[in-house]
Amino acid sequence: MDYRRLGSTGVQVSPVCFGTWRFGQESDGVVETDREQAHELLDAFADAGGNFIDTANGYGGGKSEAWIGDWLADRDREEYVVASKCFWSTVSRFQENLSKKNVRAEVEGSLDRLGTDYLDVLYLHRWDDDTPIEQTLRAVDDLVSEGKVHHVGLSTADAWKLTKGIWKADVNNYEAFSVTQPLFHAAYYEDVSEYLDVCADQDLAVCPYSPLAGGFLTGKYERVGDGTYDLDAPEGTRATLDDRFERFYVSERGWHVLDEIRAVAEEIDATPAQVALRWLIDQSEFTCVPIVGARTTEQLDENMGAVDVDLSDDQFDRIVDARYDENGELYRTGH
Repeated sequence: MDYRRLGSTGVQVSPVCFGTWRFGQESDGVVETDREQAHELLDAFADAGGNFIDTANGYGGGKSEAWIGDWLADRDREEYVVASKCFWSTVSRFQENLSKKNVRAEVEGSLDRLGTDYLDVLYLHRWDDDTPIEQTLRAVDDLVSEGKVHHVGLSTADAWKLTKGIWKADVNNYEAFSVTQPLFHAAYYEDVSEYLDVCADQDLAVCPYSPLAGGFLTGKYERVGDGTYDLDAPEGTRATLDDRFERFYVSERGWHVLDEIRAVAEEIDATPAQVALRWLIDQSEFTCVPIVGARTTEQLDENMGAVDVDLSDDQFDRIVDARYDENGELYRTGH
């Protein structure tokens, strides 16, 4: 495994991060990934050389962290890089924010469930418009000083908010963001280009969620007729279970990018998922470590195979160019 430095943190991580949002998650009363399955997936990830695990205080109502903690208890904690998040509360319906009170309570709860003394990365899961960011950063800075958090990240936010947070940390001498977690995949770049420009300028690591566009870029879906949103979706896939799938991931731009990813995959004897993930790993302006959320060990093995894929400069650029029509205009992404 060719490990890489996570931005400016100095921490060495696998090129692919394992996301655990499915652990304990219920859909229509059915748990998507139970404890036994979670441990099988974590075993497979570690066996493949993976060491970067992403979770959150709210995943599975706290079950995700607890199951990871059970798994870590039989392993060397220092071998793994664990990231969690705070914003939503696991203890009080009055504490869904980034107040000092909630940040402290949620981090303490995460540490308890994970059975660890520290988080390698603490993400602010959302930006809290009602709490001054300097108050949040002060609370996190205290946790860093106590050794309970090593590095600070930001998940979903606008580019100007990311910039504001960096500035507020600088002028107050607080621990600054060093890792980010935006929505970002091969068909969704220009949409977050300003955010990614900030990351490149500030040497922030980028750990995209939904790097395969919710599974759209795996190639499991086929276009039906000429309609952008008409697709053949296998039973049980996300497109048949999530009403937001089409709105979030299916677009004219997406189909063109998927076509090019499929063509490249055929050329190098890889799968579309591996090509889409490798395209992210190969970003040159910033460290990019995509977060995969596999449901089975077979899917996880396939995703980890992206580490061994090689894209030529021409193949990388063809995927970029697929976002544009013959007039150089971006294909649309919305209805």
